[in-house]
Amino acid sequence: MQHKPQKRHKALQPLSREHHHGLLLSWKIRTGFSKAVNPERIRVYANWFFENHLIPHFEMEEAHIFPILNPDHEFIKRALADHKRLKRLFAKTEDAAKILSIIEEELEQHIRFEERVLFPEIQKVATDVQMLQIEKIHQPEVFKDKLDDEFWR
Repeated sequence: MQHKPQKRHKALQPLSREHHHGLLLSWKIRTGFSKAVNPERIRVYANWFFENHLIPHFEMEEAHIFPILNPDHEFIKRALADHKRLKRLFAKTEDAAKILSIIEEELEQHIRFEERVLFPEIQKVATDVQMLQIEKIHQPEVFKDKLDDEFWR
């Protein structure tokens, strides 16, 4: 099934770029597995990414993006449940390979859901004032990666 790229409102573009980096995390995990990299090495990177990029991203969405829709909206309920499940997965310490495999899959599914379903819905209902507020709050940042162990290369 082919998905046409969505025209993203300027206010949501920085979040979409952050989603791109999240998809790269899933790719890096898959690539690490395909190269038989020790799962503990992959886990170090994944945990760093979670703390430095996913947590701030989740907080931004939950505080400023999701409230545009009703808290009882099915898309918001799903996105919040996804965030909660991903946080629980990152907190698990046993069986790194199994947990990383689940994280890789669920993170990618979550990002695709937000990009293809949730963000278009938010764009449809958000007011110009709400979008301007998001632009003011969330400025794009230069992505800084952890490159001391590029296991995916």
